[in-house]
Amino acid sequence: MTTVPVPPGPTVLDALALAAEAVDELVVGIARDTHLAVARRIDRTVTRVLGRTAAVPTALHTGIARTVYGGLGLGLRATARGLGRWARTGAGTPLEASAGGRFVRSAVNGLIGDQLVDDHPRLALTMTVRAPGVGDVDVRDAAAVAVAYPAATGRVAVLLHGLCENESYWERARDVVGTTYPAAFAAKGWTPVLLRANTGLGVRANGVALSSLLQDLVDHWPVPVERITLVGHSMGGLVMRAAGAVATDAADPWTQRVSDVVTLGTPHLGAPIARGIGHGSTGLGWLPETAPFGRFLDRRSAGVRDLVAGLTADVAPLPSARYRLVSATVTRSPRHPVGWLAGDLLVRERSAYGVEPGGRTLFPGAERLHLGQAHHFHLLNDPRLHAAFDRWLD
Repeated sequence: MTTVPVPPGPTVLDALALAAEAVDELVVGIARDTHLAVARRIDRTVTRVLGRTAAVPTALHTGIARTVYGGLGLGLRATARGLGRWARTGAGTPLEASAGGRFVRSAVNGLIGDQLVDDHPRLALTMTVRAPGVGDVDVRDAAAVAVAYPAATGRVAVLLHGLCENESYWERARDVVGTTYPAAFAAKGWTPVLLRANTGLGVRANGVALSSLLQDLVDHWPVPVERITLVGHSMGGLVMRAAGAVATDAADPWTQRVSDVVTLGTPHLGAPIARGIGHGSTGLGWLPETAPFGRFLDRRSAGVRDLVAGLTADVAPLPSARYRLVSATVTRSPRHPVGWLAGDLLVRERSAYGVEPGGRTLFPGAERLHLGQAHHFHLLNDPRLHAAFDRWLD
């Protein structure tokens, strides 16, 4: 049996080392580049008026500024290296030991997770199955899977979170609603399997990892798997679609067991906020004074970039699965101008349903469900969805 306990792993010191690097590159770097760009524009104006007499104070100002910023950067980089070495000794509180630490790690992975893989591998997440009280489960080890799921049934509900989230987000509003989707699934005889992913990686890359993981899970599940339901929130739905399209030479592919796919506020055709970030970085690059802010936006992860367009029709639905597409709007009616424009504040209704301009749909025959007066994160636990799951998972 092989299970990976929650600690050790990255600690608060790893996070502080990354923070020191970020302050150096983003705060000090942006301040320096913006300052010097503004100074150059002022210097050119002054030089046109005063001529060569402005050269000495201009050079002096530039030299002092570069020295100050250079000193700050040097100190921050030294601090980052020191904290990193200290963290590798095992010192510090593990990030996985607290909800706040898990939140920080998942959020950072969503924003720059593809860069963490190379630069800070201790902080980078991988696609894993997470079991309560166990942590990461080695799905290639049948004994480990049996220990993690002692009451395993032949019906498996796989849940994948969205960008910058982790598996604990499915606990949202438990005290208000009185239950969660995983708990409700278990009560109906399904075994909930929660995933955690590095959402900063590209959607298709995560799809490949998920497909491999689910194949291992099915191959080593304690009892024969009869049905699989995939439930994805936001980006999680895109990753599940990508996983279903991965070619496999497995004798018994996991995809043949998928009976239902439920996407909750998934930007099948992209999300306006991701598109706006891309346009913003381009626009800021037009002026030297704002270009540093544009470069900051350009650091966004591959996962965030993939939310600009979502997944197109080349990723076909699984032929054996019934698709349930859930959207939300902050207004009661999706036809309200605010609801039509803002959707659930992150995803619009047409994108959540995969309806392209002109009316073509990515999911012919899919069932659609709209939740009014709800935002994007309401979809993680809503009584109206519990009622829908009672019908869908019969």
